[in-house]
Amino acid sequence: MKPAFRRVLPVFDWGRTYNRDALSNDLIAAVIVTIMLIPQSLAYALLAGLPPEAGIYASIVPIILYAIFGTSRALAVGPVAVVSLMTAAAVGQVAEQGTMGYAAAALTLALLSGGMLLLLGVFKLGFLANFLSHPVIAGFITASGILIATSQVKHVLGVQGGGHNLLEMLGNLASQLGQINLITLIIGVTATVFLFWVRKGLKPFLLNAGLKPRLADIVTKAGPVAAVVATTLVTWALNLSDHGVEIVGSVPQALPPLTMPDLSIDLLTALFVPALLISIIGFVESISVAQTLAAKKRQRIDPDQELIGLGAANIGAAFTGGYPVTGGFARSVVNFDAGAETPAAGAYTALGLAIAAIALTPLVYFLPKATLAATIIVAVLSLVDFTILKNSWTYNRADFAAVLVTIMLTLGFGVESGVTAGVVISVGLFLYRTSKPHIAEVGLVPGTQHFRNVLRHMVETSPTLLTIRIDESLYFANARYLEDYVLDRVVKNPELRDVVLMCSAVNEIDLSALESLEALNNRLADLNMRLHMSEVKGPVTDRLARTHFFEALSGELFLAQYDAYQALAGNRPA
Repeated sequence: MKPAFRRVLPVFDWGRTYNRDALSNDLIAAVIVTIMLIPQSLAYALLAGLPPEAGIYASIVPIILYAIFGTSRALAVGPVAVVSLMTAAAVGQVAEQGTMGYAAAALTLALLSGGMLLLLGVFKLGFLANFLSHPVIAGFITASGILIATSQVKHVLGVQGGGHNLLEMLGNLASQLGQINLITLIIGVTATVFLFWVRKGLKPFLLNAGLKPRLADIVTKAGPVAAVVATTLVTWALNLSDHGVEIVGSVPQALPPLTMPDLSIDLLTALFVPALLISIIGFVESISVAQTLAAKKRQRIDPDQELIGLGAANIGAAFTGGYPVTGGFARSVVNFDAGAETPAAGAYTALGLAIAAIALTPLVYFLPKATLAATIIVAVLSLVDFTILKNSWTYNRADFAAVLVTIMLTLGFGVESGVTAGVVISVGLFLYRTSKPHIAEVGLVPGTQHFRNVLRHMVETSPTLLTIRIDESLYFANARYLEDYVLDRVVKNPELRDVVLMCSAVNEIDLSALESLEALNNRLADLNMRLHMSEVKGPVTDRLARTHFFEALSGELFLAQYDAYQALAGNRPA
């Protein structure tokens, strides 16, 4: 089979070597992940403002499509907390929760997101996600974790709650404290405490009790299921729904239906920007997890093909009753730790969820929404990491400002404002840093052919020669900065006769920078000085050679800076 075909359909790559051992490991991983996903899928659908079955539907066909088109062998695709919150925020602006229009808008959002991801993958534009810096992502995810946990407190208290940002949510909760349902509160708090203990203390407890590590791990992953079963049985046995405890209620007992998104122009226009933001955040989260897990087994991830896999998964969700999906951190780590060998583990997980959708949905009729809320709270609080503020403050104040602004805007104005600000801040920081590149005057380290910063090392220099090392590519935002720097330096030293631009760190010179270099060359010529260049990289030289720059250059092009120093340093200090 042709390599190009296998790149487009990775299933035919890993599928060629699929064997019995891989099948066994994939099946075990699928069982563990399925057990974990049943309550989690229901909970994330609740977070997105959709019926609980939408979470299960979004975890079946999308997983299968990703297994066909994706390149990660451990990534588990489906609903995740941050994307679910962003879905609720986006769809809530165009339709009322609980209506057919709300569900249709969620399908449209998934279709738009899938289409965008697919196009980015086809045109190999995965690099665009790199413009969202890690500090900004960390800040956004931390703020989103706080928002998500706060949005679920209403279910734990048994009140209406509501709000799109932290202040609104806290204000609504405070105004309804007198309406707390005590039974719901007991169920919610008990489930939350139990799930926290499961996450932190159950596995050590089981290991101390003598269980084997693999079995202890499986039991620990099934902890949320135990909370679901226990609270459902208690609610059913004591008929707590008649005492104000909100339950999941009737869930359709069927496979994912064939659904059709709403393709009206007004809705597509309204959801375009939210879909783009969901695509960016979803892809960044997914590719980060996929690359981390792949590195542990020395496997390779193709970011552009990942875009295609995630795009196909979201389009599949749009036509099977789901909503936007991406690769989840928690489920992917569980999938990896459980021994998944290939994406087939995801397909087996989808089969397990399909069986659950057909046979198990009646069993969750009396499941309290407080238990699902507890599941979400425990899951998302692990995303909250304020150490990024401390680390960024210590390392770089500009990054600290970006993190802080992203967190505050997300908490104060909602996820869409937060992630939009994050993108703008990331690009702004890049432009700011590269607009004033590090420029060093360098000299020769005695006894070597190496050149270092005159402010950091004891080096040899010449009074008639100025060597400037530029530690950044030259483009429209920083070209004038270099020109001004050189001219200011020249004016202060009338002895100078030659200026050498050491370009070892310059990977690109755009047209604006070329014009600036031409202007600098002319200005220096007017001062009876020559402009030289050294260590210019091949691709940069090739591009400059297509112009008249080298013909007009008053000086020379040197292969190495040492050659330039030998030729031009006529008056060395004694």
